[in-house]
Amino acid sequence: MIDHPSPNHAPRPPDRPVDLLVLHYTELPLRESLAILTDATRAHRVSAHYVLAEDGGVYRLVDERRTAWHAGRSHWRGHDALNTTSIGIEIVNLHGDRHDYPDRQIDALIVLCHGILARHPGIVARNVVGHSDIAPRRKIDPGVRFPWRRLAEAGVGLWPTADRPAFDGEVGAALRRFGYPPPDPVTGATEADVVAAFQRRFRPLQVDGVDDRETRALIAGLLDRVEHRA
Repeated sequence: MIDHPSPNHAPRPPDRPVDLLVLHYTELPLRESLAILTDATRAHRVSAHYVLAEDGGVYRLVDERRTAWHAGRSHWRGHDALNTTSIGIEIVNLHGDRHDYPDRQIDALIVLCHGILARHPGIVARNVVGHSDIAPRRKIDPGVRFPWRRLAEAGVGLWPTADRPAFDGEVGAALRRFGYPPPDPVTGATEADVVAAFQRRFRPLQVDGVDDRETRALIAGLLDRVEHRA
């Protein structure tokens, strides 16, 4: 753990426990990412609690007891503006839709996440999310190459139960039942964008925003997990 303090943070509300872990990619190399996340002169100041280098090195920028500015306009499980109740990890990757994440980086991420989850029991399994989950259309990180299933198998997040019958119902309502946001007229995000965000995480080989049978089966498998784990 390397301390690299950022001045970009604020107090957390005393009545709202931390209940969300948000994973991002940087799209920039490590040094440029650290410079932006610690710059107090920018018109739009940003930060994260941690930055994870490609070699597995962990940089701590903001104390977990403070609010970091990483989520922006966001929604999950009926709540908006999620910075105040979340932990944010920026993972160095120049573009998660083109470059795989190194094994040593993901190994270090799993260790880091286990520590965060132990310190914040309010972060239940389905509250481990990507930036694209909480801000469809506006964000696509951590990208289609991010190994969500590997993390779930290591106890970080959820992965759908296999071989479930296709969900037979209104897909937008089902996704909101899990936690996804509704369409957002401010950002222009439609229901198809929300479906695409779900696919980007759980069916990355085909992200088209179409609620086809395979997508519906994955939704059913994910809701099946929710019945057994929060």
